[in-house]
Amino acid sequence: MLNEVDSFADIFRGGLPYCLLVALPILILVSPSMASDFQVMSMTKFDVNGEQFGSRSSAISLEAKSLYTWSTGRHCVLARLLDISVNDLNKIRQKAGGLIIMLPKDVPALNDEVKEHVLMLEQQMLSQAIPVPVYFAPFTPKLEEILKDVTHTAIDNNAENKTAFGQMLLMVSANGYHVTVDGQNSAVNKNSKIPVIQGEFVPNQFVAKHMDNSGDGNSLPLILITASLKTFGIINDYPLNADSAVMMALVEIFSKLHSMISMSPKYRLGFLLSDSGLLLNFQGSKKWLEIDDNTMLQNVEFVLCLDTITQSLAGNQPNVLYMHVSKPPKEKTSISNFFKILKSVSAQFGGNLTVEGVHKKINLADSKLSWEHERFSMKRFPAFTLSSVKNPSSPLRTTMFKEDESQILTQLITSAKIIAESLACYMYKIDVQSDVFDGHVAINENNILPYIGLRSILQNNDIKDGFEKYLKNVKIVYDKPDAREPDFMFYNGVDAKLNVYRVKPAIFDLFLTFIITIYLSTIYFAIQFFPRFYDLIS
Repeated sequence: MLNEVDSFADIFRGGLPYCLLVALPILILVSPSMASDFQVMSMTKFDVNGEQFGSRSSAISLEAKSLYTWSTGRHCVLARLLDISVNDLNKIRQKAGGLIIMLPKDVPALNDEVKEHVLMLEQQMLSQAIPVPVYFAPFTPKLEEILKDVTHTAIDNNAENKTAFGQMLLMVSANGYHVTVDGQNSAVNKNSKIPVIQGEFVPNQFVAKHMDNSGDGNSLPLILITASLKTFGIINDYPLNADSAVMMALVEIFSKLHSMISMSPKYRLGFLLSDSGLLLNFQGSKKWLEIDDNTMLQNVEFVLCLDTITQSLAGNQPNVLYMHVSKPPKEKTSISNFFKILKSVSAQFGGNLTVEGVHKKINLADSKLSWEHERFSMKRFPAFTLSSVKNPSSPLRTTMFKEDESQILTQLITSAKIIAESLACYMYKIDVQSDVFDGHVAINENNILPYIGLRSILQNNDIKDGFEKYLKNVKIVYDKPDAREPDFMFYNGVDAKLNVYRVKPAIFDLFLTFIITIYLSTIYFAIQFFPRFYDLIS
């Protein structure tokens, strides 16, 4: 026994570094937890008519708190989208240091009330400038676990009927989180521009020669179909472009009719597609209308604008196709005649889909327009918008969330069928009972599905290739912001990486200091009095 004690003493005499005995336990206690990494998407940011929208800031290095415990600008709020109210959002944008939102796992599975809440919150975020950094994270089990931990700790800390000692132990043992997102404040995109592409079906030479003295068909009445390619919502991405898909389907199926000499109409059929919509105040159409010597604007029969032709997040909404006009059309005018045809065709081929007319005057005092057709109406062109929403302020027009794609596809086929049959009846002067688009020219998912995921004209040539394949006189113009008074402006912003570290609260540092002091004191006295203890034993 004494020999063993003597050997133990020799270890210390041999020079075992005392620092290891002291430092190792301390390092184990204070070492930080491994970081959890998540891909996050920055909130969109843009200017329209000098007014700022979205979130400008991007860098975050703050303590993570839940909706229930944050209090200062030193806290970053970590929450689920479904838990945030409009009131919460307004408080966060004014006082918090940042906001990280986890998106729902399965939006189509939500009930109608929750979907309505999501839409209203999304619209509120898009309607104002948010001075704090805002990021969106896709649902992941790991992030859900962290959210539960943050929220659970907050609820426990607020629990009643706890003793003072119990509260202290709870505060010491609680887990905290520190979040970081690297990034710099967004800079102006010097290459900001909005592309606008146009094209048209030109009647065959036989029709053009008999209807137009010039023989090129430019003086024939023009029916113009317009749509906006949605390239962003609350994030810099847009998963669904239903209006553009319907337009491209119309291009494809009418090209088959124009290839037949007997079916060439006595009209020019034009198409206009721009990378701007409601959020950008239809800047693409504005630019296009201001082009000098625009030959497509000669002898306009009417302009048909597509806007939210189907509801991506329908919920409990009526199955109605609305025709929006700036003033009630007079009897026997082009718009009045087309509206009657549209209603008859809908009754024939639309199933339970009905058509209604909505009249709304243009508010010239408001710089922001409600519908794209207002751009053309202010230039004295007969124009209207076809939409599945009645209220121009509906959040369905800008939402990035969507239902099951198969359900949306079915609605799009029906809408495209009704619009195509109505145009054919008007242009070819045939009976509304005729089923023009049947057989080899029938509208099906192959006409629409390839175009639902269309991206910006600036990103690829899919739209340009489609226009050039079927249309003539294809041209692309770009609207660039004025250097002094820009109508719009984009900002650089990329997806980032969120790092979440598990940390202890501040009171734990005090508690740890106390424990370390006791530990060091014990080691010190053990070393100092070990020789006496050894001599006593030996």
